[in-house]
Amino acid sequence: MEARAIVKHARIAPRKVKVVLDLIRNKPYDVAMATVKHTPKGASEYLEKLLKSACANAENNHHMDRDKLYVAEAFVCPGPVMKRVMPRAQGRAFRILKRTSHITVVLKEKE
Repeated sequence: MEARAIVKHARIAPRKVKVVLDLIRNKPYDVAMATVKHTPKGASEYLEKLLKSACANAENNHHMDRDKLYVAEAFVCPGPVMKRVMPRAQGRAFRILKRTSHITVVLKEKE
């Protein structure tokens, strides 16, 4: 049995999220939550909320024990890219790519 939570179209680049996801993969829920809370990265906000959501799904929908939960899978996929224009000198324009992410966290129970 597994409980998953997904956030779509998060306004943060996938490579920034991947750094924090690598810290919490295969860790118990409590350790993962503490790690995310004390990591000074922009992705920590999204991941804290996502971990809480996955835990709530596990407890309420699948009747899992919170103390036995661990982060079985954690991955990020690139979402749609918003293209913007930055005016430059002499009438030129450079393109700015504002990247988004689809973040998935899966919690499972240890046997």
